[in-house]
Amino acid sequence: MARYNGPVCRLCRREGMKLFLKGERCYTEKCAIEKRNMPPGQHGRLRKAKMVGYGVQLREKQKVKRIYGVLEDQFRRYFEQAERTRGGITGETLLQLLERRLDNAVYRMGMATSRAQARQLVRHGHFLVNGKRVDIPSFSLKSGDTVIVREGSRENPTILHAREEVKGRGIPEWISPEGDHGAKVVSVPTREQINLPVQEQLIVELYSK
Repeated sequence: MARYNGPVCRLCRREGMKLFLKGERCYTEKCAIEKRNMPPGQHGRLRKAKMVGYGVQLREKQKVKRIYGVLEDQFRRYFEQAERTRGGITGETLLQLLERRLDNAVYRMGMATSRAQARQLVRHGHFLVNGKRVDIPSFSLKSGDTVIVREGSRENPTILHAREEVKGRGIPEWISPEGDHGAKVVSVPTREQINLPVQEQLIVELYSK
């Protein structure tokens, strides 16, 4: 499956904020935003023009895509699915669909230091969903699903290190820990529980043009 393979710190610099794409490094002074908080490229220092209209909407879309690690075609499909969902707000439903991805849930559980690392762990088959091995990062979880670390992977050094590193950062309320090696999805996340600095309505406006 296609994915971005370039330097991720430049993505944070392009958006002008921490997107927490490199896990624990983002919490140290080595973070690119701490060292060089300017757009990437030869003329990054000179870009001071204020964005309006389409530019603001585009940046908001790019920000959400980069946070969750999805490319344009897949992101568009998520939006179309959200738009077709009855009884919900399109922008909020879009974030709920992205939040319920298996790789994101593994990250939120504290089993990985970043969504990219969670994606790799899922692809390598380290997790079971309702007792069955699932290696599809985009697998959509629903209320009542249980995600646990496969028994043979419980001493995996990457997972052990991640659990130690993210200790104390908290788990969102829509996920309930199940012992030391798993968690249960207790509800669909509400907008208040999706703690991201994004304005999803701008994305809806962009795609509605």
